[in-house]
Amino acid sequence: TIYECPTDLNAMCDLAKIADLVLLVVDGAFGFEMETFEFLNMCQVHGFPRIMGVLTHLDSFRNMATLRRTKKVLKQRFWTDIYEGCKLFYLSGLKHGRYPKHEVSNLARFISVMKFRPLIWRNTHPYVLADRMEDVTPPAAVQRDPLTSRSICLFGYSRGTFLKPQMKVHIPGLGDYYMAEVTALEDPCPLPEREGVRRRLNAKEKRLFAPMSNLGDITYDADAVYVDIPDAAVRFSDVSKRARKGDGDADGDGDGDGDGDGDGD
Repeated sequence: TIYECPTDLNAMCDLAKIADLVLLVVDGAFGFEMETFEFLNMCQVHGFPRIMGVLTHLDSFRNMATLRRTKKVLKQRFWTDIYEGCKLFYLSGLKHGRYPKHEVSNLARFISVMKFRPLIWRNTHPYVLADRMEDVTPPAAVQRDPLTSRSICLFGYSRGTFLKPQMKVHIPGLGDYYMAEVTALEDPCPLPEREGVRRRLNAKEKRLFAPMSNLGDITYDADAVYVDIPDAAVRFSDVSKRARKGDGDADGDGDGDGDGDGDGD
């Protein structure tokens, strides 16, 4: 699960508790910001997960000597705050709105083989990073009393130990609550089943599960869900054929003969 941390102290504190790997993205042209050191402080308090730095916007440097000097200074500062030898990646710059493919591939390959240090507190406590939420409160109850107690369903991957019904959980920003029910669902984004070691995935196997993030063809609004259908996939009925078929059914000839004699007094 990939989560982008906003520059908010509350969000930093929540993510520092559950992150297995932290990618610190630093603007190479600007340098380290105050939020970077604040997040490193929080990570040290909550167990210090694996941290890897990523320098961006290096294409803004025109002088190669200045670029090499800036890389050296930032790397030494990075090692001072974390540990000597901490991995630091360099992304040259955006091309047509994207980073170079080979640089992103090297970064992803390094992440895939990285080994994480087990943290005792996380392995003994269950926790869930909720990526989707549904309000299942009856609409009639909400209409009668807008301030009524709500019933919600949270979806996400469970980590640590197992969750049990009626277990007391803490929701950041809301408080402590008891869970009424826990249900195991199928993985919405399973791994490919093909065996063997491969260096990359096919186009059909590159799956992305990002609910409530407005990525892909589904967009969430406050009270509706919109599905974007590409123009190439839209198929309309031929109006001219339907019109001709309707005219053929409407026009028809009929013949009928009838004889009848009647006498009446």
